[in-house]
Amino acid sequence: MRQHQRGEICSFLRGLGSGVVNHDGCESDVIRGIMQCESAVLLVCTGPIVHNLLSMNDNSQTLVRSMRKLIPVGVILASLSLVACKSETFPDPALSARDIQLLALTPKFERGKDPFRLRERMKDNTGQPPGTIVVDSDAKFLYFVEEKGTMIRYEISVGAQEYTWRGEAVVRRQAEWPNWVPMEEARKLNPALPKVVEGGPENPLGARALYLHDKDGKDTFIRIHGTNEPEYIGQNVSLGCIRMHNVDVIDLAKRTQLGAKVIVR
Repeated sequence: MRQHQRGEICSFLRGLGSGVVNHDGCESDVIRGIMQCESAVLLVCTGPIVHNLLSMNDNSQTLVRSMRKLIPVGVILASLSLVACKSETFPDPALSARDIQLLALTPKFERGKDPFRLRERMKDNTGQPPGTIVVDSDAKFLYFVEEKGTMIRYEISVGAQEYTWRGEAVVRRQAEWPNWVPMEEARKLNPALPKVVEGGPENPLGARALYLHDKDGKDTFIRIHGTNEPEYIGQNVSLGCIRMHNVDVIDLAKRTQLGAKVIVR
């Protein structure tokens, strides 16, 4: 495939990605991955058109017109090829006997298989040192920075618009299946709340909680935690805290050290 023809494909895919992926404010990870992996470009050009692509002359306009006929197939295959080129999914973390028992009692929600939202390990582009947690509030993703230039991406929920919190903090405490003490704002919204909600499957904090303090050691009252409402992951719904699927927050807690830096953007 000639270089200028490949350039035409790349330009086409960039435009396609901005229309398909950025509808929810999320940067097009898929299209960035395609730009780094020529096999993905070839994969998009599938079926009978492959032979024509490899044998055609310099008429790149014909190429682009042919590509437009394959938008639905191309998006799917480009997403799949991204997994092979620049990212990888991985199994759920090992669970304790207590985790297994309590998770079996939590509200059930069938997680979708949307490749744009799956938990993935991918190339680090945060510029932060290993062990740092970076939260992209607009895209609804949390990133844990690893060694060797990789990071793990998790899907999250963040605060409703009037409660969104942004800033820097550190993890000062972790808790498994923590109790929840509703703050004043939560009591205003629901005066019937008890003073303390015991940890367990009905607790809004879910399986784990990471407690964030500012640089002076003061509690921000922002938590990264699990949920008993998994159907709302991916939305702006909380009073400022960062919610995760319970299995994801268990995985994150295993990786996070006390004192870890947290950046919420």
